[in-house]
Formats: sequence, structure tokens, C-alpha cells
Amino acid sequence: MTTNATKRPRALVTGASSGIGTAFAERLAHDGYDLIIVARRRDRLESLAGQLQSSYSVHVEVLAADLSQSDGLRTVEKRAAEDSALELLVNNAGFGGYMPFVELDPDKAEELINLQVLAVTRLTRAVLPGMIARERGSIINVSSRLAFSGSMGSSQLPKRATYAGTKAFINTFTQLLQSELEGTGVHVQALCPGVVQTEFHEQVGIDSTRYPAGIVMEPEDVVQASLAGLKLGEVICIPAMEDPGLLTQIQESERRFFELTRSGSAAERYRS
Repeated sequence: MTTNATKRPRALVTGASSGIGTAFAERLAHDGYDLIIVARRRDRLESLAGQLQSSYSVHVEVLAADLSQSDGLRTVEKRAAEDSALELLVNNAGFGGYMPFVELDPDKAEELINLQVLAVTRLTRAVLPGMIARERGSIINVSSRLAFSGSMGSSQLPKRATYAGTKAFINTFTQLLQSELEGTGVHVQALCPGVVQTEFHEQVGIDSTRYPAGIVMEPEDVVQASLAGLKLGEVICIPAMEDPGLLTQIQESERRFFELTRSGSAAERYRS
């Protein structure tokens, strides 16, 4: 006999113990998803699981794991690969590491890269075969508006070389992956929020109350934009962007740049 539980889609959300991850878990439970929630803090995950199961009568599996460590990542990767009902993966785990690169502990830089590059890559690869076989599924990779900030320096924005670099990877990885997946029924999105009202800023030593009130977004609004953008087919979702033409202009400039730099000769200034 088919039950409502067997009909429900399932989503895996990393970094689910706070902020955007918690908001995704709450929204997806509200929308009728069973969940696998992943983070390092088991106590928070269990508290969230109890709340969601009580409020929405969905099944919530707690998977406490540190995705910056090989053992934790492999555990979650194996669980994701084996799940024949996984409809949605949200790669959200991460942290800021804001400071001058020369002051950033190399182990902390490696942890950041493991979370925001390696874990995103391996978990995406783990779920794709099943999604392609079923001809449906979605992956949301949480990036940042700072992925576009490489030319802006650090006079007004935080010191962020490693953090922004990993987010730029997410954007390019997601765009190129979506092009490979055309016609499969599987969709991927890079979600690029700006300043969001979460614990993130406390963790990087920034007082979020110092931001102008008009630029701070609630995590629930970020999630709403992401899911709506997924339905619209947006590969790059920037929740605060009113005019999608701005992104089109960037992409057209990139294509023009790529075409105009195709040559078998070095530029004149390098030959003098």
C-alpha cells in the first residue's frame, strides 16, 4: 500500500543548524518534504528535527557531520548517493574566514575550501546519477554576492580573498554544470545573497547592527527567492536584484571578453 510518507519528496540540507540552512529546512518541511539535515552541532539539529516533525508531520533524519573533514564528508556523501528519493540538495554549509589572507591560518583556509569547494563538488556528484536516472531533481549551491566582488578590493568590503574565491568557484561550477545537464530534467542554482540576518556576522566578528537596515535580508526571504528562482529557471539567483538584465549584461561582457582575447599572439604591450 502506498502511503503519504512514501509519496513525499526528500531534501538534504547542509549547514542546517542555523541561518539560511535552518530557513531552508523549515520552508521545505512546510512544503511537505521529508528531510535529511546536516551540520556539526547535533543538539541543534535534534532540536530542529523535533520542531519540524511536530509542526509539519514530516520525517526528519539528523546527520551530525563536519563536512570540512574527510570522514564526515564521506558519511554524508554515501548517504546522499544511496537515497533513491532525494529530490533536492541544498549545499549551504560554510563560514566567512574574513581577515587578511596572510593572517588566515592555513588550516582554517583549508577548512573553508573543503566546505565551500570540495563538499559542494562531492555531494553534487553523489546525487546527480540518481537524479538523472529519475529525470528530475534540483541542487541549490549557496554562494554569495561577494562572488562578483573580485575587482572591488577591500577598502570598503571585508578582507575575503579565500571566501570570495570559493564562492566564485561555486558560481562558475554551477553555470557550467547546468549547461551539461540541459535536457536531463535536473536543475542547479547558485544562490547569491547579500547581507542576511544570521549568526554568520557574529562568527566573523562583524556587528550586523552596523549595516544600514535596508540592506539586511531575512533568511526566509532568501529561501523564498531561491525556490521561486528555481521555478523560473534561474541558474544564478541574486535575491535583491530587481533587474535580471544586470546579470545578462555581465554575462554578455564575459562572452565578448572571451571572444576578443582569442589569439595566437601575445598582445603588443607584451612584445615591446
